[in-house]
Amino acid sequence: MRRSRLATLALTLAASLGVTLTLGAAPAQAAATDRYVALGDSYASGVGADSYTSESGSCLRSTNAYPALYNANIRPASYRSVACSGATTTDVINNQLSALSSTTTLVSVTIGGNDVGFASIMSTCVLQGETQCVAAVQAAEDKARTQLPGKLANVYNGIRSRAPSARVVVVGYPVFYQLGTICVGLSATSRAKINEGINLVDDITRTAATSAGFTFADVRSIFVGHQLCSYGEKWLHALNYLNLTVSYHPTAAGQSGGYYPVFRSAAG
Repeated sequence: MRRSRLATLALTLAASLGVTLTLGAAPAQAAATDRYVALGDSYASGVGADSYTSESGSCLRSTNAYPALYNANIRPASYRSVACSGATTTDVINNQLSALSSTTTLVSVTIGGNDVGFASIMSTCVLQGETQCVAAVQAAEDKARTQLPGKLANVYNGIRSRAPSARVVVVGYPVFYQLGTICVGLSATSRAKINEGINLVDDITRTAATSAGFTFADVRSIFVGHQLCSYGEKWLHALNYLNLTVSYHPTAAGQSGGYYPVFRSAAG
């Protein structure tokens, strides 16, 4: 009798788990019918992750970028990335939104860093020292507070206008440095100020995305332990004098281990 009851309970539990697993798989099944378009800058195109597609030219779209990884793993009904290295919010509006349509069901976008001058700030910090570095970041923070919310709102309004039924995931930026470690190069003050600036951009972006009714995918936590000056595997390129373009961008491991799982979770 006891064995019979145990067997019955086991079958009941298995059936219950079967239902649970089926329900859990539903988002992936739904994703297979998605029409997905990826927008954004170099962090979305995959600069630093190698394996760039020939069709992307100077936009440097990588097969290791998080949108391409989503396409390879989830296999939505259609996929197109128009993300481009160096893109600003104006570039997204003028050159990328046309990829969207009323049939688009999923959109990802990473944008805003170039609007506040990420690249020029890092050049200043590396070449001109701590005082100029702190001043450059502070100027960018002031610009971000006054200009970035409106610029992001324009992008998000454009996305919603062209793809009214789409799920939209706004993906942020990782903080570059792990603080409190022994690290050569920039001073601790410069590193802390750079992190402060990135956090501000991410926080402004999160607020703007939430206001638009979009999902914000925050990659900051998952990159902890993999930042520059950390002791773990680095998911970001340090300054590379032989290939300046990849400097301070995610590696292929940063895209697959950091960006992709955060975006995959947010995309549903």
